[in-house]
Amino acid sequence: MGLLDLFARPTPEKLEDKGDTLFHAKQWGPAKLEYEHALELLEKHPNPDVRERITRKLASVREALVNEHLQNAENLIGSGFWDDAQDLLALALELSADGDDWRAVEQRVRELRERRMDHVDADTDMADLMSPPAEEPENGRISPSVSEDEYFMALCGTLPDEIGDVYLGYGENFKAGYMALNRGDFDTAALLLSRAMEDHPEPESYIPLELASAYANLDRPVEAQRLLENFLTFHPTALPAYRLLCDIYWEQENFQRVDTLLATVPKEFADSLAIVLLRGETLTRSGNIEAARAYYQDCLDRYGWNEEVTRELAGSHEALGDSSQARTIYKEVMDTCTGCRARVDPDIKHKYAELSYKEGLRNSAILELYLSLAREIPENAAVYFDRISKIYESQGNAEEALRFRSFSERAKAEQGHQS
Repeated sequence: MGLLDLFARPTPEKLEDKGDTLFHAKQWGPAKLEYEHALELLEKHPNPDVRERITRKLASVREALVNEHLQNAENLIGSGFWDDAQDLLALALELSADGDDWRAVEQRVRELRERRMDHVDADTDMADLMSPPAEEPENGRISPSVSEDEYFMALCGTLPDEIGDVYLGYGENFKAGYMALNRGDFDTAALLLSRAMEDHPEPESYIPLELASAYANLDRPVEAQRLLENFLTFHPTALPAYRLLCDIYWEQENFQRVDTLLATVPKEFADSLAIVLLRGETLTRSGNIEAARAYYQDCLDRYGWNEEVTRELAGSHEALGDSSQARTIYKEVMDTCTGCRARVDPDIKHKYAELSYKEGLRNSAILELYLSLAREIPENAAVYFDRISKIYESQGNAEEALRFRSFSERAKAEQGHQS
């Protein structure tokens, strides 16, 4: 529930300086983003000398980034991490597309991919392809071996210190109710958090926020709305409350009330990422997709690149039927995550792969994305294996096409049996 950072307005020179610092620290991916953003800003306020200087720097950082990606991909392949390597290979090839050494990079990428294709041979079983990656803890959840006290302490530790300290003092009913809420046991959470409110009836309590969340998940919006509206009179900077209340108003299709609510956000938080996203989603939910697209683009132009805003922009393009632009933006998100060595959200991979497939792309890069997705989103494995089969068929590899078609049929059968 921590408050999100406010956007800051950059200048091309400031972005260039930041890029220089990152470049000298060998942070190639972040440096590339800063230089690219600086060039985007220069389109509105041209300065030929500055543009030429930053363009040269961007070329240098691209070259360094390509070499780093290729080396890291080779290391990952040597350790058996094929899917992670694929993301780096695809990015290296794209980064080198406008460079003089594209052919050399393309040859090296082809050689490394051939090693990958040799690995996915006829002996590979569907179970191996669908073996899920190691899972990470979600939403503060921890191992069952951890005690209840440790679990509660861990949950409170994810909050700002001043709020976490208050939560620790709310007593046993709140403790048990808050843990039930985070475990998805909303009936128990509502019962115990109601009791905690009776234990702590002071109007500035944070308990109504958590109880409202339980009510919202139990489809009791009237009670949740009443709690949240009163809660915000005492805690107008509690951004999570705005999200919950917007959800309720959206369900009522009361978009005017959402606008009124967001207009009450304290000035210092009015341009926070959380509120920016709520305004954009309100436009989308009210059916003003073109207005939402323009809004997200304006936010990026004014404040700089942000993953969540960029994803929403891509979704707007997709909703408007501009699949090619949506695909380009999803690729940008994937490349940025890879450049910063962050995990790429499987949902973004899925959107990019599906849009690419619909546009007729049948290359090895898309094939490997589907191989990765079969493990990351196993409930969609039948579709992904079918896509892989058709890609192999388009490449003239009838044997692999038949094998993956059988994987798809088996995955469908298993899914039907489980349901």
